Amino acid sequence: MTDQTIVDLFWRRSEDAIQGTAQKYGKYLTKIAMNVLNCREDSEECVNDTYLAAWKQIPPDRPQKLLPYLGRITRCLSLNRYDYLKAQKRNGEFTVQLTELEECLSAPDTIENQYEQGELSSEISAFLRTLSSDKRNIFIRRYWFSDSITDIAKRFDLSESKVKSILFRVRKQLKQHLESEGYRI
Repeated sequence: MTDQTIVDLFWRRSEDAIQGTAQKYGKYLTKIAMNVLNCREDSEECVNDTYLAAWKQIPPDRPQKLLPYLGRITRCLSLNRYDYLKAQKRNGEFTVQLTELEECLSAPDTIENQYEQGELSSEISAFLRTLSSDKRNIFIRRYWFSDSITDIAKRFDLSESKVKSILFRVRKQLKQHLESEGYRI
């Protein structure tokens, strides 16, 4: 089933849209949620909530690329669930990833900072476009998809120490780039 067919089914309010989405992207969405939550039950709940959110948002939305659209919903739902669970310290792996980025991106939650988040996102995207494809993809796999160092090493056929080294250098470059653009880190 094509993405366009699935979107059309959502627009027609056919329950087959959910089934088609689950068959085509269920494993991918579960992987995103598992990387953040590290708990099968919570991940499955987030994926099911993704289907519900897509049902509510399509229409009026008509995503051109269904996979990133659903991935973003799953990631947001997973991060919200993570915040809820964070007080109980259930997922040390994801906390490590957030700690790694803290040295590059630290900002208290204020109105001014919320406004600047859009600009900061654009600046980070611009920085990532300056990196080689492999470095950019390694960074994105770690900090967007929340892949483990081991998974990234296997995916890119690198040693874990090489992946750690690349991530360290990219974070350092990102920090320098943001500071040069006037962001206080």
